[in-house]
Amino acid sequence: MVKARWLVSGGSAGNAQLTAAVASILLVVLAVEGATLLDIRGLLTVHVFVGVLLIPVVALKLASTTWRMVRYYLGAHEYVQQGPPHLALRALVAPFVISSTVLLFGTGIGLLATDTTTGVLVGLHKASFIVWVASTAIHVLAHAPKLPRLIGARVPGASLRLGAAAGAVLVGLFLANATLSAADHLQDRASAQIGFDRD
Repeated sequence: MVKARWLVSGGSAGNAQLTAAVASILLVVLAVEGATLLDIRGLLTVHVFVGVLLIPVVALKLASTTWRMVRYYLGAHEYVQQGPPHLALRALVAPFVISSTVLLFGTGIGLLATDTTTGVLVGLHKASFIVWVASTAIHVLAHAPKLPRLIGARVPGASLRLGAAAGAVLVGLFLANATLSAADHLQDRASAQIGFDRD
């Protein structure tokens, strides 16, 4: 039974592979999201669409890294043997990455739900973005070089993990399509505020 479970999960190596696969997807999609900032008012619909698409992918990344942390601190042999991330990344960078990520996406959802383009929520969204960019840049620079090796590793259950990462993207696409009309409405409000209506 334990062996069968290990074949599916791949243990700590499987967890690392899942985290790396999701991180690779995030790098690509976040680059698209970042490009929309070059003309945020004109590309607000795209910005919101990609932001919503990212939610389940980010959630899966947080889940996989949280799982590693919990298993390590509970003393699971494989995870203890693998060791923790560098102390500076674990104690200084990670709290900022996690808290700013939650605040960034939380305020983004709040803005979409309330159809708001000005006010306190916008300020919080922008402030959390600044913290997120700074902390995530350090996180990416520290971990990006390991991604190809981790993704390509021969670990039992690799196809299942890659499928889970792809599934998170599909769920994200479904959610983004479901909220597209709300994103369009938000775009119209933003356009009207600078003196023209994109319709």
